[in-house]
Amino acid sequence: MNDPAAFELFDKLSDKFFIRLLIDVISMIILVRLIYFRIYKKKDYLFTFFLFNIIIFIITYLLNKVDLSMGAAFGLFAVFSMLRYRTEGISTKDMTYLFIVIAMGLISAVSKATYFELGIINIILIAFTYALDGNWLVRNEMIKTIQYENIEMIKPEHHNALIDDLRKRTGLDIHRVSINKIDFLKDIAVIKIYFYEDTVSSKKKWVN
Repeated sequence: MNDPAAFELFDKLSDKFFIRLLIDVISMIILVRLIYFRIYKKKDYLFTFFLFNIIIFIITYLLNKVDLSMGAAFGLFAVFSMLRYRTEGISTKDMTYLFIVIAMGLISAVSKATYFELGIINIILIAFTYALDGNWLVRNEMIKTIQYENIEMIKPEHHNALIDDLRKRTGLDIHRVSINKIDFLKDIAVIKIYFYEDTVSSKKKWVN
């Protein structure tokens, strides 16, 4: 037998739930596809970001139906935020984006704001992310670790010559370097080179 209460619940869900879900998904497309992927050109975490966001949204929205407190919601946020991949490392930037997509799903699901206010909140989060990570307010510094065999050049008095040599070899506009390790037996040094993302051509872009 069809339960009228179930259809009534679905009618309520189809209005509030799907509008909030639509706002959340549009915000995610802008954040992940138009900002994250445009900057880093990495597909590895696109699936993870979208799935985490949708899972957080659905769970918190449904739990909110049983009077989930804001404290409990943020507790759930903390649990999901602590999840890490044990098989491979995840960079600080990727983890930060993961926090943002989780927070966006949480806010979209349990916020008492109107649809317009919810959209504005997500826009603010996206705008701050783009401003800080899109070379607008702060230039995005990239790092690459290399092995360097001309060990004589790592002396302090050869610092400028070292940077010039590395620029010629890599074709990158390196502005600073740091020495990680020196192996006198093999006559090599492990060096971190630093360069700004906006100085790298699209054909030569390296991922840190």
